Amino acid sequence: MTTTYDPHHPQYLDESDMRQELERVYDLCHGCRLCFNLCPSFPTLFDAIDGHDGDVAAMTVAEQDKVVDECYQCKLCYIKCPYVPPHEWELDFPRLMMRANAVTHSKGGRPLVERAADQFLARTDLLGKVSSAAAPVVNAIISKTGSFPRKVMEATVGIASERVLPPYARERFTTWFKKRRSLGIEAPKAEVSVFPTCFVEYMEPGIAKDLVRVYERNGIACSLPEGTRCCGAPWLHGGDVARFEHAARRNVTALASEVRAGREIVVAQPTCAYIIRQDYPIYAPGVDADLVAEHTFDASEYLVKEHRREGGGLDTSFTGEVPEKVVYHLACHLRAQMVGFKGRDLMQLTGTKVTLVERCSGIDGTWGYRAENYELARKVARPLAREIGAAGADAVCGDCHLANMAILQETGLRPVHPLQLLARAYGIPEEGER
Repeated sequence: MTTTYDPHHPQYLDESDMRQELERVYDLCHGCRLCFNLCPSFPTLFDAIDGHDGDVAAMTVAEQDKVVDECYQCKLCYIKCPYVPPHEWELDFPRLMMRANAVTHSKGGRPLVERAADQFLARTDLLGKVSSAAAPVVNAIISKTGSFPRKVMEATVGIASERVLPPYARERFTTWFKKRRSLGIEAPKAEVSVFPTCFVEYMEPGIAKDLVRVYERNGIACSLPEGTRCCGAPWLHGGDVARFEHAARRNVTALASEVRAGREIVVAQPTCAYIIRQDYPIYAPGVDADLVAEHTFDASEYLVKEHRREGGGLDTSFTGEVPEKVVYHLACHLRAQMVGFKGRDLMQLTGTKVTLVERCSGIDGTWGYRAENYELARKVARPLAREIGAAGADAVCGDCHLANMAILQETGLRPVHPLQLLARAYGIPEEGER
């Protein structure tokens, strides 16, 4: 048995070796059970072991695989598990689940519809370019949950017909950025390169537009990296290591050039920031990957860093609209980066009262989009919806656009990114109001 989470290890894709490692880790988890309420994987695991009178070795392959299938890579194990590396037991549950998915992918062992979903969800740039160009038509089709076209989508590419999907923007963020009229900061306090994640680029460019305006208001010059594309998260979570490594190497090369030019990398979506910081150094190891990881920041995290820097400080003249109370959803992939609650810290500068909600949305990447996970994903999201409703706030905020769409589906409330709330507090109007 090889305790390895290194995708370049010669035994990484060896199924027999991987299943022995599953048995070892499942046994450790069974003896601890601290993560019993984190995600569906753990109750499923413990029920299966209990059904075999505590004999982990008696679990069937199907029982092992069900645990893998129900892991949606929220990464919260890293916060709660006491045995993650460098502990001597080297228990890294999320990376073991990714190894299991990689083994299954290498064998071509998943059903056809699930493999179609992998391909459909992972080609974000192709899908985004086409859908943005035909946004009115595409949005009319995908917005009608349970409709015949959506049922066809479910049958062919595995996307749940009842899942509320984010609409596409007619104008992409990078298009707006290149033709906009910049403030022309003469002596910027700092310079950043905005990594345009696929959700911001094609679906919610308003997040990045407000990011740029807020940064520029605070004397931070913004630019775009040349040659980047989707971070590759859907390939990784689907087990396609080769395609993910290709995406990682391409982006690392582009982003390293930005860092060497004196710019920090800011990312407005938690999953993408996590991928760049934590996964690129593992799957595309080298000096450049480490350099990029070290200089990558969540968008709110970077602003708070600048605010607290000696000689720094943000503009705190808030003459615009500030809600009295905000409920703030802490996205799993942001919590897993262990950078603190920087979105909350930013919003508190405006004087608003912020209530935190630390519940999973049941989306996590694209897991919750899939038809086979839809009902379970909504079950995961119900406690989140209850806490948001109980908060009775004037506005809902969240950093993750995917999670925000799940909140919209479960509560009917449309969350905004913390930087969007900050922009309105400054009196900066939304793009459509300009």
